[in-house]
Amino acid sequence: MPDVSRMRTDYRAGRLGEEDLAATWVEQFDRWFADAVAAELPEPNAVVVATADADGAPDARIVLMKGYDASGFVFATSYASAKGAQLAVNPRVALVFPWHPMQRQVRAAGRVERVGDAASDALWDPRPRGAQLAAAASVQSTVVDSRDELAERVRSLDEQSDEGPLPRPPAWGGYRVVPERVEFWQGGGDRLHDRLRFVLDEAEGGGWVVQRLAP
Repeated sequence: MPDVSRMRTDYRAGRLGEEDLAATWVEQFDRWFADAVAAELPEPNAVVVATADADGAPDARIVLMKGYDASGFVFATSYASAKGAQLAVNPRVALVFPWHPMQRQVRAAGRVERVGDAASDALWDPRPRGAQLAAAASVQSTVVDSRDELAERVRSLDEQSDEGPLPRPPAWGGYRVVPERVEFWQGGGDRLHDRLRFVLDEAEGGGWVVQRLAP
């Protein structure tokens, strides 16, 4: 068995100083996301989404971010899923973009809101028919007897529906994470990491301040 306690990488890829930081969190995310795409990282839009239920019990999973701008990050899922149920009672989320090959991560946290029907349709329509069938036939996060049961649901729906794209199920749609803080983490030698965080400061009329965090 490998000695897990001795597994570590010494980070030497770069530094992140205040002078390097963009004026806004979304501009800085633009830069780093473009770097991740250019580096051909697998699924650079993959993001860990952490939620909690009404009792505060945490939960986390990886989803694909489907868009972002100054208003926040967007992902899509079934509203009837475990995360959908958790967000209904506790509409707050933490995100992590784990860009390990670049010795970087981006962390964000804030409140969550559903996007409108038109925006949800825009997320649903480009999905391949097979992915639409799977999403429509599956009640996400529920217990099933077997994979064969799921395959049969998909097959049955495929036969009963017209060819081409399926209409978006009412229980499927997008969420927007409206950030209140966004942290940019750059690994540093001897674990002296650079951590610069944009924080929404309500006392400053909703403006953003930048803080450096100890590693």
